[in-house]
Formats: sequence, structure tokens, C-alpha cells
Amino acid sequence: MTSPAPGWSITADVVVVGSGVAGLTAALRCEAAGLTTVVVTKARLDDGSTRWAQGGIAAALGDGDTPEQHLDDTLVAGAGLCDEKAVRILVTEGPDAVRRLIETGAHFDESSAGELELTREGGHHRRRIAHAGGDATGAEISRALVEAVRAVTRGEREALSAKGGGGRRAGLRAIENALVLDLLTDADGRTAGVSLHVMGEGQHDGVGAVHAPAVVLATGGMGQVFSTTTNPSVSTGDGVALALRAGAEISDLEFVQFHPTVLFLGPDAEGQQPLVSEAVRGEGAHLVDADGVRFMVGQHELAELAPRDIVAKGIMRRMQEQDAEHMFLDARHFGAVMWEHRFPTILAACRAHGIDPVHEPIPIAPAAHYASGGVRTDSHGRTTVPGLYACGEVACTGVHGANRLASNSLLEGLVYAERIAEDIAASHAENGLHARVPHPVPYPEVPEHPLLEPETRFAIQRIMTEGAGVLRSADSLAKAAEQLQQLHTDARDALHENGKTAEPGVDTWEATNLLCVARVLVAAARQREETRGCHWREDRAERDDTAWRRHIVVRLNPDRTLAVHTTDTADFPPTRQHRPAQRPQEQ
Repeated sequence: MTSPAPGWSITADVVVVGSGVAGLTAALRCEAAGLTTVVVTKARLDDGSTRWAQGGIAAALGDGDTPEQHLDDTLVAGAGLCDEKAVRILVTEGPDAVRRLIETGAHFDESSAGELELTREGGHHRRRIAHAGGDATGAEISRALVEAVRAVTRGEREALSAKGGGGRRAGLRAIENALVLDLLTDADGRTAGVSLHVMGEGQHDGVGAVHAPAVVLATGGMGQVFSTTTNPSVSTGDGVALALRAGAEISDLEFVQFHPTVLFLGPDAEGQQPLVSEAVRGEGAHLVDADGVRFMVGQHELAELAPRDIVAKGIMRRMQEQDAEHMFLDARHFGAVMWEHRFPTILAACRAHGIDPVHEPIPIAPAAHYASGGVRTDSHGRTTVPGLYACGEVACTGVHGANRLASNSLLEGLVYAERIAEDIAASHAENGLHARVPHPVPYPEVPEHPLLEPETRFAIQRIMTEGAGVLRSADSLAKAAEQLQQLHTDARDALHENGKTAEPGVDTWEATNLLCVARVLVAAARQREETRGCHWREDRAERDDTAWRRHIVVRLNPDRTLAVHTTDTADFPPTRQHRPAQRPQEQ
């Protein structure tokens, strides 16, 4: 993107972009393996999407539950597009990963007997969801990991101070309030670090660079591409856009999960909306219309606890039938004590908006929640760009398929972050004590990507909500594609014809990233002419396994047009990443 050349730089063995469960887990594991690690995060360490996760983390930890049962539920939710190998890794390595998280300091709710208090959510046939603080699981996981990171950095600072500033370099450091701009690559196309903009706080300021042979993208989601979402304001698809510009492949981006039960704040509400966790339905809340009719009964064997795509569709159908703006979630039968003990965060959010769920049903409607697709990786988190890894919501590991099973996301972040750290450590060991830090290709004199004005963000969100939201059709997607292309063309022509582009800055960089991911999402959604998982085509209402049980992969051509292709089968092609040649031992 258009930006000043880096004015400062630091070096590391690995740079992790993002500070949610995936990013901090990867960083801690890399540091523990002896790698000099830098964490870059867009706001504060604890401001990512992880802290907003209410429901919990799924793993086969309860009596009678097994990884095989967890696998079966995940495959059903994924609607035929899960990579079974990736899912098996998740469910078999997941229980121990959760136990290591507990050892790191995360405290989950326990029964009076001192055992984990597990609950159910949509799509699960067993109680296997561990939660904390009732409905504050993400906040507790974030707290534990942030404290672990700060303890490591504090301990290293004290050790260096005791040595009078000597000794080895600090193994882990964090750069907060920093928006990552682009991947740096060397002349061979290998990862050489990232450029970033630090927003006026800390040791560095302005545009700089972290030079490293390994970069881990853990930037979270892209919910802000829609007008209403459960995602925080920082979720602008930066990781996917960065990966695209670097030449990486993106897969399954059409599968955006819309959470069925988001607090309805009115037809004009925009931005982040309060989530009403699936765990509320797991404990027995009912979805009803204005007449109190439970409309999900009879639509699926699990009724309100069907997979999220089915529940979201059920809600939207009922809204259409009744020309209503929202439906209701009725949990008045919980009583005040259960609401206050089990769901204190949701209770407070509802009451803050003038709704008391103890005495009245909660108005709800679907909103953009989770991207099941993203930067395509293999089972070790490796992308199609050598040295670039991805994990968490920004990645497409094959675990989620066409629709993420509830509470699998935190587990995926844990499991695949650990696998990435192991792979980077192994690669580092093969190259001797100190991995080579490549020399990045110099910044181009003429910017390749024009920037958009900040207000374009709202235009993109309206286009996406109207044309590529819960309900999609060939006509709505074609209109969205045309409008997005016009935004892209206008900015490109202005740059090429007279060198004009929006002033570089956080707002313009974010708007530019949003347009990039919006174009890819719409292109993939137009290509998939069926309804599957959380991709709902009104004009193609049936699932078509013969033609469409396969993946849609997108990359950027050198001229910045989109290259869209469909895989031959439901299997992911290999990322074809190879370890670098072993460098000669230092004399």
C-alpha cells in the first residue's frame, strides 16, 4: 500500500501479528523455544476479538465424550468442506492444549466437585464447552495470556538490567498500537518481515519495519466489512489483505458466519453490536416470534441448538414471512439468579440498552460474526508464501469448512499456534543457531496500491450488507461486485492519471484493506452457485455436492485483478512450501 518508507527497523527471529489467543500462544511458544520474538498488535495487547468471546472453548474433556464425537459434530457443521485431517488434529490435540492453557494461568468455571463445568452449544451433541466467568471466557483467556507475555518481558528486562544491559537479547517484546501494512519479502520471494505504523506511543513512532525470516499472521477477522457485526472496530481484514498483496492464496472467503442471536439495537445501528452467546440457547433459551411461537421446532432435530447457519436461516425466513426486523430470544424461565450467575456480561449489556431478559424476551437478529475462510494454510500453518504463517480467524486451515462449529475457534487458535511455533523452531534449528534475516526488497518509488478516503469504509459496509449479507443472490452479488469495482477503479485511475491518492493514515489503510477483502469475498460468493453452510444463495437454494463440494481459491494477479479458481475436489492442494536450504555453519 501507499505509505512512507520505514524510518526505523528492528530484527527478530519471528514476528507475530495479533494478540488474540492464536497470536499470544504462538509468541509464547516461540519464545520458549529460544526464538527472539516480536508481537505486533493493532491496539493494546488485550483488545483483540478473543476478549469478546462469550461462549467458551470446545474440547473432549468430559466423561463419555471423545475426540471422535467432537470430530463428527465438526464435520456435520462444516457441510462437506472440512479437511478431515485438519479436524482430527484439532480434536485430538485440543484437550491437552486446553490443559496447557490452564497451566498458563487461565481459570475456567468448575463444579462444586472441582471439575470443569461444561456446557453445550449449537451443533454439539455433548457438553464439551469450557467457560469462564459464566459468559466471559474470551476475557479470561486473554487475561491469562497477556499476563504470561508481560511476565516474560518483565523477567527478561530485569535479567538484562541485573547484567548491566548485557547478556542475550530479550526473547519477547510487544509493539502495541501498531497497524501492520505489508509483508516484506526478499529477492527470492521469501518472507523478510513486515512494515508497520506505530500510532504515537511507545519507543517507536510512525512507519517502521521488523525484519524477520518468519511472520505469523494472527490478525483475527474482517467483520467490519459489514454494517453490523460482533467484531471490534479493529477487525478490518488487515491480515487477509496483506497476504493477498504478498501473493498468498485465500480460500473459502464466501463462508462468513452470521451469528444468529445478536442484540437488535434498531434498523440504523452500525458497527460492533452486543452478542447474545449461543450458550444461552445451550442452557435452554427459546427462539420465538412476536407471538411467542418457537419457530425452530420441527426445522432441525436440535431446534434452537442446530448449527448456526441453520438457525440464522430460520430466523431470517421467519423475519421475511412476518415482515419483521427481528425475532426474540426468550429466557425468562432462567430466573434472576441464573442470569446473574451464568450470564452476567450479557445481562449487563441487555440492561444497558433498556432490556431486562429476566422479565422480557431479548430482541435479536443475525449479524456478521466469523470468517470461516481466510489465508490458506497446511497443517503446520504454512501459507503459499515461504516463511509466512497464519492461524486463528485470519487462516483457512480446513477445520471449519463451510460453517464453523460453535466454540471451535478458540481451540483452533490454540492448537495451530502451537503447531506453527514447533515448525518455526524446527526450521530455525536446521539453519544453525541464528536463522538468516533476509534483506527485503526496497520500497517501490511509485505506489502500487492506491488508498481510499476514510468515508469509503461506510460505503463498502453498506454495499456488503445489502448485496453479500445473510441473503445473497446472483443479482445482489453482481450489483455489489460492480459497486466495489467502481470504488477500486476510481482510486486506481486517480493514482495512474495524476498520481493522486488519499493521504496515508490508519483510516485510509483500513478502508483500503476492507475494499480488498470485500472484492475477494464477493468474487467467491458469485462463483459458488449453491447454498452450503453459511453461504446462502436465494437463487440457488440447494446444496450441490456434485458440482460444488470443492474450494474456491483467490489470489491477486500482478495487475491487481483477481484470479479465482475452483479446486478439483474437496481436498486442499498442498501449499508447496519447502524449508530454506541449510546455510553454512558460521566459522
